[in-house]
Amino acid sequence: MQRLPISSFAGYVALGLLVLTGCATTAADSGGQEVSDTAVRTIRAHEVMQLTQTHQETGMTLLEGPTFGEDGGLVVVDVTAPAGKPKVIRVDVERRTSRTLHTDGRGAYTSAQFSPADGRLYLTDYAHGEVVSLAPDGSDPRTFFSGRVDGVQMNPDDIAFDRNGNLYVSDSRGLSEGVENARVVRISRDGTKATVLAKDLAATNGISFDGDYRGLWISELTQNRISYLRLDDKGGVTFRHTAIRVDGGIAQTDSIAVDADGNLYQALHGRPAMVVYDRTGERLAKIEIPARAAAAGLESATNIAITPGGTTAYMTVSGPAGGYLYAFDALAEGIRQSNGG
Repeated sequence: MQRLPISSFAGYVALGLLVLTGCATTAADSGGQEVSDTAVRTIRAHEVMQLTQTHQETGMTLLEGPTFGEDGGLVVVDVTAPAGKPKVIRVDVERRTSRTLHTDGRGAYTSAQFSPADGRLYLTDYAHGEVVSLAPDGSDPRTFFSGRVDGVQMNPDDIAFDRNGNLYVSDSRGLSEGVENARVVRISRDGTKATVLAKDLAATNGISFDGDYRGLWISELTQNRISYLRLDDKGGVTFRHTAIRVDGGIAQTDSIAVDADGNLYQALHGRPAMVVYDRTGERLAKIEIPARAAAAGLESATNIAITPGGTTAYMTVSGPAGGYLYAFDALAEGIRQSNGG
């Protein structure tokens, strides 16, 4: 998540330039024994199209936040796009065409999601600590939230909306410093009130409600763990615990999506792959792109959007070779929790 040159992004830039190595993991079978990674189902993703190339001005491209709009178009952000280049891109996945939905001279957008309250597209600006919104056609840009939360400016990364349109934001503070002072922040649907729900986290990145909106799954990038936050009926946290430890090797936990069966899709920064867990923490599958594509310069799979009501998933993959969309068949149908963020 970086827009160069911005000093607060230095740590993430370093992460984005990691050289990939293989990593081995294990999973427990029903008898509690350790089994090799080869026993985990492998889902092969296939290339749909290339969307971006490495930007000369920033030295990289990083696609994020895929989300489907009401018109069926897929919206993707390019975190490192320089001023004037497409920062928000609309993709017609059937025709395999794309066009600029929005650009500006300032924002470094790390996620995108449509609000259930007003239907507008919401973007997190990591560099400037803001949440902005656009009309679905990319027009009418507005600053939805800006300013300090409990005296500290945010580095907002991903978004999850509750049913009423309130925003739950992963505030990825401490990323470049390597300290655990990240937070989860709740912003009211009108943008007037921001509350810290959880703090002292390790570079919060992915955030998604579980299937019944009773809790939040949170990925902590610098500790390669997924935490679970149980919520009360007012959206406050009643308790939290470490739910899953991800054996990522040099790769780190990026965004999270949840399908209709409650399965978690954990994206990996530093490896063009994802891992899938059920709600009890059992590892179900790994999603990989062809080895030749990875070797050619694709280094990270940041997020997915599963077609609402369908099982076709679109994964954003980036590296020195450019920014690409890959597709695969998800384990269950797409819902709001697997459509952006």
